[in-house]
Amino acid sequence: MTATAPPLQHTPKPRPSAPPPVWTSSVLAPVAAGLATLFASTSLTGVVSGWAWFGYLLVAVVLIASTGLALRSLRAPTIVVGLAQLLVLLLLITGAFTTSGILKIFPGPDALEELRGVLAAAAEQIRVGLPPVEGTPPILCLITIAIGLVAVLVDTLAVAAAAPAATGLVLLCVYAVPAALAEDMLPWWTFLLGAAAFAGLLAVDGNHRHRRWRNRDAPGLGNSASTLSAPVGVVAAAIAMGLVIGTAVTGVGTVGSLPGGQGSGRGGAGGFGVEPFTQLRGLLDQGENVELFKVYGLGADKRLLRAFTLDTYTPNKGWGLAQNGRAQQGVQANKGLPPAPGDDGAGPGREIRIEPTNWVDNWLPIYGAPRALNGLADNWLYDPVGGAVFTTTKQNAPAYTETASIKEPSKDELRLDDARLAEVPPQFTQVDRVDPRVVAKAKQLTENESNNFDKAQALWSFFTAQNGFVYDTKTADATDSDALADFILNGKRGFCEQYASAMAVMLRAVGIPSRVAIGFTSGTPKGDHVSISSEDAHAWVEVYFQTKGWVSFDPTPLLDGRAVVPPYLQNDAGSSTTNDTQEVPSAPASSAPATGTPRDQGDDLGADGGTGQQDEEPLWPAILAGILGGLAAALTVVAIVRSRLRYRALMRPSSSPDAPEPEHGFLDNQNVTNWLPLIAIALWVAAFAFLAAWVSWWFALALVVVLGGLGTPTAIREIKRRLRLQKIASRSPAAADAAWRELMDECADRGLPLSGGDTVRVAGRKVVEKHRLDEEGRSGLRTVIGVVERSWYSDKPADDQTLGPAFDEVRKSLKRNAPMSWKGRLFPRSLRRGK
Repeated sequence: MTATAPPLQHTPKPRPSAPPPVWTSSVLAPVAAGLATLFASTSLTGVVSGWAWFGYLLVAVVLIASTGLALRSLRAPTIVVGLAQLLVLLLLITGAFTTSGILKIFPGPDALEELRGVLAAAAEQIRVGLPPVEGTPPILCLITIAIGLVAVLVDTLAVAAAAPAATGLVLLCVYAVPAALAEDMLPWWTFLLGAAAFAGLLAVDGNHRHRRWRNRDAPGLGNSASTLSAPVGVVAAAIAMGLVIGTAVTGVGTVGSLPGGQGSGRGGAGGFGVEPFTQLRGLLDQGENVELFKVYGLGADKRLLRAFTLDTYTPNKGWGLAQNGRAQQGVQANKGLPPAPGDDGAGPGREIRIEPTNWVDNWLPIYGAPRALNGLADNWLYDPVGGAVFTTTKQNAPAYTETASIKEPSKDELRLDDARLAEVPPQFTQVDRVDPRVVAKAKQLTENESNNFDKAQALWSFFTAQNGFVYDTKTADATDSDALADFILNGKRGFCEQYASAMAVMLRAVGIPSRVAIGFTSGTPKGDHVSISSEDAHAWVEVYFQTKGWVSFDPTPLLDGRAVVPPYLQNDAGSSTTNDTQEVPSAPASSAPATGTPRDQGDDLGADGGTGQQDEEPLWPAILAGILGGLAAALTVVAIVRSRLRYRALMRPSSSPDAPEPEHGFLDNQNVTNWLPLIAIALWVAAFAFLAAWVSWWFALALVVVLGGLGTPTAIREIKRRLRLQKIASRSPAAADAAWRELMDECADRGLPLSGGDTVRVAGRKVVEKHRLDEEGRSGLRTVIGVVERSWYSDKPADDQTLGPAFDEVRKSLKRNAPMSWKGRLFPRSLRRGK
């Protein structure tokens, strides 16, 4: 047996320049498509408050891009990839915005019905709200669905159809909707981000398409970095010129100027308002506490400050304005006001000065029954039917003085003052499609009462801790298709919107005129005035009596000292129950504010004002996901940079024999940096698992199973590879056997399973012919074959120092001439060999 293998016959050919790494063409395109979608979505800042929605969009885009990448690596048809991406989006929506999904994330009939209600609530909020609207769960759901669909379309066009230019029209539509709805011009930076991301998408496709064509240089293109960066430079220059020229000529599409410039665009003033609707399910999201009003003239009196009232109930949605407020009419508020219901003008009036500090809305809060309003412009109107002061456009409110009657009636007066329904406007008595169980419960609670006041008090007393009701910033998980019945009979947990909505419906169910009032609790005394803040936003019930007008009943069991309990509802000898929750010890204390439907137009939403949300929705999974994601991103950058440096070294021709030996990959396989890709992948999986756990633990489990199923074969194969390379680097007695087994596995993963019956030389010829090894690869293979034969057949195996460098040359030649597909990486065929 000769010690050196004869040369393998192969006609030398000029070595072509290597194609770009597989990950470059496979990964960069979907990443660029996802970034383009996310950056275009920043235009939503003009119509939605806060940034809570961006977190949902980030998760959705990452899942969609990952799904597409995984399925395309398996050569799945484009239609299958698109349907799978839509399915992943549906699972995310079900887990994040419904409570009745199968295993939390799989949509069943109940979940789909609940989702339909959520989208209907979002449509209602859009119809009645003013931009920027509050980032409520219905709005977040609608945005996630819309941008998720855009992400699927952009990914399909840019990656599957290889037509990234066509995504420009789709992304332009993303900008068109907020631009048409926003009252102010969209910020300049959202256009800059979108244009830059779209340019990057075109540049990635341009480099992939023109840099190489069937492993040959495209005509007219060199290999210099300056040549490759030309498309990026042209697009960047066009962006800069467009922004500068646009700033000088027109303010359309931006705030009118670059930072520091002078433009004509209107800047949006930050402030707060309240939305004209209530919801029956959901989570109370509240931003930073901000003072809204300073009130002078109330003294020690605790009064509710009413912004507007709601008169129309819609099942599974909540309360709103009749005809979405389009039929609302009023008289000039700065002129003589018509008498409010229940106020004959005979009693004394109280002068109350209200100074808005951060209030921006088209509603102006008032106390009691107003008699005069001073300090308002002619565009402010007073609606005597709804008891609200309003204007047609949202604006900064001026300081104003109200003369009002705030006299409270007595119990005896109210017991003798039932309303004559024929004289009450019908919008305050009508209620349709109420669940029969709710009607039965209301009748049961009031069956022993003989007048409207005692009936209203019986219903008011029902919403107490003794009956299981708890104030919380989140409603209980849904167990019933009817949200109102679920709250009253099952969940019994929520905030002021749910309590006011429920009591008002029950009142109408037993024939008592009622409406829901939106406004503020009594506030906090500060020196000579009372401070009303965003934490004081509240909802309560008003009941109509024939001569006393609208009388307040607040059923929300508050424990923070801000509850307003009027004299006619306080304890006396004839009352056995009470809703004066300041004296109820059995309800769990909460520091959560008595907020109802706040809308933050200047600050980010999502910070809960109390402890309830943190108990129900712990933040630690999101925090841990952020930490792991940051570590994973850092390790990924290091691994990519290191891979690129090695790739450039791999592309260089071999050095002369006298030149110092370059650093070969096998020489530092014991270094921890060789394990960076595996560590980074594990950290990414853990980060996304914890992020998904923030939505649903079932969703996290499903994500881990899917990612684990995809990544486990790759991880096992990579561990086997690195253990073998470690033997080669350490020149152990089993180095030659490890090298040959690794070479066989490398070929099997590339679609060339070698038979165990082949001799070493026959197998070597197959490798050369199948994978078209270049001269460096053939030379290294000859050395490896010689070392393997000596190891297997010689009585005295030599400690051959040439094995490591030669084997590294073979591996590099395989990478240059036979790049491994993603299918081969994800599902290595070598694992089926069982060796």
